[in-house]
Amino acid sequence: MVDNNSERLDAVFSALADPTRRAMLRSLAQQQRSVGELAAPFEMSLAAASKHIKVLERAGLVQRSVQGRTHVCRLDAHPLHGGMEWMRYYEQFWNQRLDALDALLQAEDRAAGTSTSKPRKTKTPGKPR
Repeated sequence: MVDNNSERLDAVFSALADPTRRAMLRSLAQQQRSVGELAAPFEMSLAAASKHIKVLERAGLVQRSVQGRTHVCRLDAHPLHGGMEWMRYYEQFWNQRLDALDALLQAEDRAAGTSTSKPRKTKTPGKPR
């Protein structure tokens, strides 16, 4: 059985794997842009920029409209939610592992009689403790 959500998630992660496409999304997060505006910082042809944009469109991250002869792109961040949910699962996994490691290290410190200093603190990247 084909899981369409899995296909969409694969497309999102594939689109995000390229630094040029990530930069394009960052630019679109500020405002909608034409294909030419998206291509300009990379000194690439409109055809090359359009190929990147098509990957973003297939992932559902970009919506393109035509205004006269100009193709205008806007960000649709909704598909990123699935990626964030997938990563949150693994964030919980690693938080549990790091908490277990912290407890083990503190127990070793107590057993060695070196617990006169402050307990060790583990920090999950991007998440204050």
